[in-house]
Amino acid sequence: MRYELLVGLRYTRSRRRARRGNRFISFISAVSMLGTALGVAALIVVLSVMNGFQEELRTRILGVAAHVQVTTLDGALQSWQRVADQAVQHPQVLAAAPYVQEQGMLSFDHAVRGTMVRGVLPAAEQSVADFARYMKAGSLDALQAGRFGIVLGRDLALSMRVHLGDKVTLIAPQGLVTPAAVLPRVRQFEVVGIFEAGMYEYDSALALIHLRDAQALYRLDEAVSGVRLKLGDLFAAPRVARELAGYIDESVIAIDWTRNHANFFRAVALEKTMMTIILFLIVAVAAFNIVSTLVMAVQEKQADIAILRTLGASPGSIMAVFVLQGAVIGLVGLVGGVVAGLLLANNLDVVIPFLEKVTGATLWNKEIYYISELPSKVLASDVTTIISVSFLLTLVATLYPSWRASRVNPAEALRYE
Repeated sequence: MRYELLVGLRYTRSRRRARRGNRFISFISAVSMLGTALGVAALIVVLSVMNGFQEELRTRILGVAAHVQVTTLDGALQSWQRVADQAVQHPQVLAAAPYVQEQGMLSFDHAVRGTMVRGVLPAAEQSVADFARYMKAGSLDALQAGRFGIVLGRDLALSMRVHLGDKVTLIAPQGLVTPAAVLPRVRQFEVVGIFEAGMYEYDSALALIHLRDAQALYRLDEAVSGVRLKLGDLFAAPRVARELAGYIDESVIAIDWTRNHANFFRAVALEKTMMTIILFLIVAVAAFNIVSTLVMAVQEKQADIAILRTLGASPGSIMAVFVLQGAVIGLVGLVGGVVAGLLLANNLDVVIPFLEKVTGATLWNKEIYYISELPSKVLASDVTTIISVSFLLTLVATLYPSWRASRVNPAEALRYE
């Protein structure tokens, strides 16, 4: 063992001696370790929760939206079956389903609500979306061509006070031109299902009807708005959207989910980045407490430093001794923080109910967030980054006191010994 490591470890252990100065140094070291541990644990828990939220929201959004949408400039795709057959030739495309997307107005009793109307083929739609898991009443299969059934989002149904079996009036903005005036197209639909995706955007404004009924109401004949695709790897959507041009021989536009919800996911990513920076400041404050610890240690050990120098130790070796001492302090706090953070992040389903029971406060309201428990997902990349940056901050904090130790003049230090 090199003597720098031996002396550095001995200085770390010897702070337990009874001298008042050493006791104070030991207290400051303990505070530095605790601060580093708390900062690292907070980083791991917060980033894990944000990862869990991001994945949960992405799952809910893509449970209703599509990974990729193939459409045309005018929004009227004529030969959708051929486009779907060609799209599924791509190895990443698992399923395809046609859709009609139009705006409309729903009326029931005295309530009127604007809505986004989506015409679907129930069997095909189930292969690209997860409406089956979101149905609170009725079934998507109840949508049958010619029977004019409709499935509403939960918030939309509540705002209009409609239930299964009620008949609502759907008004299409495209009017009928008559000699007297331009009249809107109106059709009654029976509510055959209510879904709750947990996303207000869909629950409050989306209505599903059969594809044939949508084509008849909006006078599209055999055309559709486009084809929705489900991929094996949702993160490959941007690449697949670009590659589909080589599989489809018609002039179409492929739009992936990252473009449809770009602002939303950018906001989530920005929030995660800012939270990471803020929490790293906690680690930085704890790490730079090591500066005061080592400065006082250098003052206490000046005689020892002078003796080592007279025995032939170089300034670099003296610097290495105190860098090792500070690194050990930071490493102990870092290991403790990683262990605590991983335990908390992986057991939030137990910790949150326990804290609610102890404090009597509601920390997680299922009715507000539509999620039964606080989501958490620990990513190895996040943990690796936290460990690397935290340890780097610890090493940076040791440089100045260690450099001061290496500059100690043996003659001055031993003058009054």
